[in-house]
Amino acid sequence: MDNTTVVQSMINAIDKPAIFITPDYVIHAVNEAYAETYETKVILGQSKCHQISHHSNEPCDKHGEDCPLQKCLSTTRAANAIHIHSTAHGKSYCDILMKPIKDNDGQILGFLEILDAIDYASIESKKGTMVGQSAPFKEMLNRINRASQSNIAVLLQGETGAGKELVAKAVHQASSRSDKPFVVIECTGLSENLFESELFGYEKGAFTGATTSKKGLIEIAHGGTVFFDEIGDVPMNMQVKLLRLLETQCYRAVGGLKQKRSDFRLVSASHKNLLDLVEKGEFRRDLYYRIAGFPIYLPSLRERHDDIPTLVNHFIKYSEYKHKKFSANAFTLLSRYAYPGNIRELKNIIEQSALIANEDMIHSSDLPEIVQPNHLSTEENNSLKTATTIMSLDDVEYRYLFQVCEQFQGSPAELAIKLNISVRTLYRKLQRYDLKLTAL
Repeated sequence: MDNTTVVQSMINAIDKPAIFITPDYVIHAVNEAYAETYETKVILGQSKCHQISHHSNEPCDKHGEDCPLQKCLSTTRAANAIHIHSTAHGKSYCDILMKPIKDNDGQILGFLEILDAIDYASIESKKGTMVGQSAPFKEMLNRINRASQSNIAVLLQGETGAGKELVAKAVHQASSRSDKPFVVIECTGLSENLFESELFGYEKGAFTGATTSKKGLIEIAHGGTVFFDEIGDVPMNMQVKLLRLLETQCYRAVGGLKQKRSDFRLVSASHKNLLDLVEKGEFRRDLYYRIAGFPIYLPSLRERHDDIPTLVNHFIKYSEYKHKKFSANAFTLLSRYAYPGNIRELKNIIEQSALIANEDMIHSSDLPEIVQPNHLSTEENNSLKTATTIMSLDDVEYRYLFQVCEQFQGSPAELAIKLNISVRTLYRKLQRYDLKLTAL
């Protein structure tokens, strides 16, 4: 039996899309799952992997993506990468695992490529998925997929509004527990009495008002995933009880004598620096190391500005204002804002702007005041005064014209004279920045 036959038999046994390629990117073997995933037919010995998956005659690293084949060639070890592939169902995310295949003498014959579809993320607007394609977003997806392959405790870290619950759901969805419950426990404001009754449940007669027995969230989550949101807010006196639960997965309902057990996967989240809390004595060190098995960092929206246009379209598409659109200049203004409240703030701004706009086209003037160029923070004002931060001339011109349009009460001809430009030039600049004179 020759090597090609052996390799073909090997990939036929893989249930995920798989191919065997040589260092020149040429496909020499393909399984049925791969052929069904991509609409372009593979010609063995001729088709190159990037032609099938990217519809490109150039390798993926020429288009800004990490090439797992190049990693394998340089290290002779397995490598992975998150890619965007052109499938029969459109552009989709996939997690690629590339392994070198060696002969009996240790010489590399070629590379086995196995693809794992990522259903919880999309580069385009798709309901129920995370949306984006920036480098920080892809790195986060890589961490999610790594975490989903085991039951290791996951700790999500990032700023408020960065989408921790959505990421927690993605970890659950990508895991072997996806068909079991996903239970969210809000730790903020959870008193000791509520902690035990909500988590562990209670028996009839356990306390005044307990007329019936009630299952706790931990029991409901059996077989699935428990998400402790803002776990840094759990008071110290309750942390020991939480630690005992996480270590043993055993508990007693309030008023109950029988010990119960729940099999669940742990995902926690906090916008606080938990290690700082540990050093301050406000969070148990042993609890921290119990929950921080596999940290996943959620990038702020400032770190993934390239995703803002896609996110804007996504939020407007699934709102009651889906018939409305943002002008080019409104998009520009949205892309310049820092978003201290991250994705949650962006969504609120989108909904506010759509509500304010009287037309189907949402203009920059319809955006909230906080996004407007004349709404500068103290830091920004100081930067302008000291000139320690250089702004583009376009940005300076836009900010100035915006303020002028808000304050000037005369005609366009009068304003043109004051600006020492022609009326035609004035109109061209106003159109460029999607501005209107308030007096008109």
